[in-house]
Amino acid sequence: MGKKNKVSHDKNLQNVIEDLEVMPVSGLYAREIQQDRNDRRHQDALNHEE
Repeated sequence: MGKKNKVSHDKNLQNVIEDLEVMPVSGLYAREIQQDRNDRRHQDALNHEE
């Protein structure tokens, strides 16, 4: 009997961590990051409407 040492991460938390690691260097870049986040949320909402 072997134990699984694989750690499962919550995908949503992993995305939050990745977003926090990115430091916007300008207002334009910050808007692009926010738009990407909004696009992912919108696509996720569309995928769950079915």
